[in-house]
Amino acid sequence: MKRAARLNAILDLLAADGEVNVDELVDRFGASAATTRRDLDSLAEQRLLTRTHGGAVAHSVAYELPIRYKSHQRAQQKESIAQAAAALVAPGMVVGLSGGTTTTAIAAALAARDDLAVGSGITVVTNAVNIAAQLATRPDIKVVVTGGVIHSRSYELVGPFVEQLLRGVRLDIAFIGVNGMDAAAGATTQDEREAAVNRMMAERARRAVVVTDSSKLGTVAFAAVGGAELFPVLLTDDGADAATLADLRAAGYEVLTS
Repeated sequence: MKRAARLNAILDLLAADGEVNVDELVDRFGASAATTRRDLDSLAEQRLLTRTHGGAVAHSVAYELPIRYKSHQRAQQKESIAQAAAALVAPGMVVGLSGGTTTTAIAAALAARDDLAVGSGITVVTNAVNIAAQLATRPDIKVVVTGGVIHSRSYELVGPFVEQLLRGVRLDIAFIGVNGMDAAAGATTQDEREAAVNRMMAERARRAVVVTDSSKLGTVAFAAVGGAELFPVLLTDDGADAATLADLRAAGYEVLTS
């Protein structure tokens, strides 16, 4: 297993179990004990875990991987969602994109659509610096970046400067990534600052769409973003559980699967 994949897998185990030990990782991945310790030390230097004697523990209960480690998780499902989301965008639209791996995939799908260059192209408003950088080389896409303070785990700009800019714009459609989507609790994220920005971006859009892969359905994260009154549409992949989708539709969501 390559080092990047091994680091991702270590963080997945840590997120699931809260702790890992060197012997377990050696047995699971086949790397030497010395290599495994170096892996843990590297992740500790990035403040992604806390080293212990013989292993490591997660920093907190609300453990969340940085976007650079999450980008390869459920990649096929996110790509499918991204293609379906991009199909909802027409030339000339103003599109809001929150941060996250699914919305990053949507940005790539939009950049690949040559037909959006017709007329005035499209405008993308985002609070994610990685998405802005990804689209900056496309002359047919006008990129508007909010101000704010960068959240190191998600590359999202948060805080009052973001909200100040969003109050002055109108969006045709906004795609909002979340950490959890539940029929009763609605859309949720791990960070209250991201939730506030996501909520305002959705409020400024004529059509707000929650985009999330099916693994997050039925999950409730820390901070509430909004329910069906804010997000009339949910776009997810075709691996979603039928009963969960039925509950979401009963709660008032229009559910689209890709």
